[in-house]
Amino acid sequence: MRAPLGDFDVVRTAPEALDLLVPSVAEAVRGWSGSVAADELIHVDTEPEWADTATFLEHYGPELLSQSANCVVVAGKRGGDTTLAACVVLSGTRVDVNGVVRRRLGARKASFAPMGTATGETGMEYGGITPIGLPAAWPLLVDAAVADLPHVLIGSGSRRGKLIVPGKVFAGLPGAVVVEGLGVAA
Repeated sequence: MRAPLGDFDVVRTAPEALDLLVPSVAEAVRGWSGSVAADELIHVDTEPEWADTATFLEHYGPELLSQSANCVVVAGKRGGDTTLAACVVLSGTRVDVNGVVRRRLGARKASFAPMGTATGETGMEYGGITPIGLPAAWPLLVDAAVADLPHVLIGSGSRRGKLIVPGKVFAGLPGAVVVEGLGVAA
């Protein structure tokens, strides 16, 4: 099987790679009811030490930057309440945490969630967080530029491996809202 983008040695459909996915992502794939068939979610096996964007691009090709996205966990605070949410933006951009995110969450203050919170609440590894398999009650903010891509390379829940999914999938995930301008120039 060949991946729809990039040049990877080991490529399988996500349902065939359940053993490589963290439990929350594997469960989401098992119970998949998205806008495309689960077999259109592709898992590519990659080296865990190359999971971070810059290193990944060095090893797998800089052309993947425009087709890659990052999923980050943010915390919005208002009074004594904290709302956790996830944001998906193109890898060459950064999340507008203090503008778009803060307003969308109705928060007085927004920031990136601490690593322990992000990994503990998602059950995913830092550097591999993906919107597929996040807690269903969380808001999921997706930059329109990500949703518009034919295919997107994103984390798989662990540092080993990535998922390649059609961009339109993100709009149909639990809690998802497509937002213009969520990702801003880095």
